[in-house]
Amino acid sequence: MQIFNYNDKRPIYEQIVDYFKTLILKGVYTPDEQLPSVRSLAVENSINPNTIQKAYAELERQKFIYSVKGRGSFVAPVEVLLTNRREEMIEEIRKLIKDASMLGISSDEFIKLVEQILTEVKEDDRS
Repeated sequence: MQIFNYNDKRPIYEQIVDYFKTLILKGVYTPDEQLPSVRSLAVENSINPNTIQKAYAELERQKFIYSVKGRGSFVAPVEVLLTNRREEMIEEIRKLIKDASMLGISSDEFIKLVEQILTEVKEDDRS
């Protein structure tokens, strides 16, 4: 499994974090499922084990995984993940609204844009 891209300008550990977050949120990894060991991922992908460890530490900080001493890293319960992701998303929306306001976008215009985008997303989901 290729967990990073050399052409991506982001640090490798960030790519690894995003890779696992995507798989966890899509349900590829289920709650309480063990993730591959740091050593096996490092060998398989020719990455320094410290890079993998840094990514796992970040996933744990973001509450996507938890560690059991001597046993490895495991996927956190779905409810925790969804709650955390929802809070992150609300904060992102809050920042976006502030930025839009600073650019002179009215609340009515912003709401219309959001409704338009939601309609587009629903149409894409149907395809």
